[in-house]
Amino acid sequence: MSKKDHNRRLSVRERRRKQLQQQRLTAILIVVGIALILIAIIALPSIVNLSNPVVDITPIQSRTIPNANGAAMGNPDAPVKIIEYSDFQCPACQVFYIKVEPQLIEKYVTTGKVYFEYRSMGLYIGQESVDATMAAYCAGDQNKFWEYHDILFTNQTGENVGAFSPRRLQAFSETIGLDMKAFKECLNSRKYQERINQDQTEGEKAGVKVTPSFVINGKIVGGALPFEEFSKEIEAALQAAGAK
Repeated sequence: MSKKDHNRRLSVRERRRKQLQQQRLTAILIVVGIALILIAIIALPSIVNLSNPVVDITPIQSRTIPNANGAAMGNPDAPVKIIEYSDFQCPACQVFYIKVEPQLIEKYVTTGKVYFEYRSMGLYIGQESVDATMAAYCAGDQNKFWEYHDILFTNQTGENVGAFSPRRLQAFSETIGLDMKAFKECLNSRKYQERINQDQTEGEKAGVKVTPSFVINGKIVGGALPFEEFSKEIEAALQAAGAK
């Protein structure tokens, strides 16, 4: 065999070797690719759950709100008018909601003696306070301010801990049956930002130092007082107004 033929055979063998090597590499890559696709398919539900966790919501206890009108309730011509300056993240405000507000509604609002209005103290605690109030005012567009007010306080878990994250605010709205398209449009437009700012400004002018605070016929009363103490303030206001 000539040297030329020998070199030719060596060259052919080398090409075949490289072809086989390339084929094996391609086969390995195909197998690895298929395996990765299968892993992704299996893992996808878990990934979706991690990025969109289930939101645990405590349902609200049904309350009858007399003459509900946006963030107010009761007879507008009542002899006593109470403005609450509050914060949905405020633990003391939650105490008022649970322990005092039901008795206030039953004894004074339902009977036409008190007209009660909720206002926000804006950024008093943090951005979640503003976002929660924005959501509540947007719910008011659908005549469900008080339902949203209740679900916020029912699901309050602390200050600036994500209890009122955008996802949770949306879940609350779904729970109480809001029109989600209208709710999202209202929320995304920040429709009530100026109103929230005005609430805070007026609260500061009224002398609010703590939440909750209450302006009772012009008199500032601070703190989540027990109902007995709160009732004394209302009775004094009724007497001063010449009401029985």
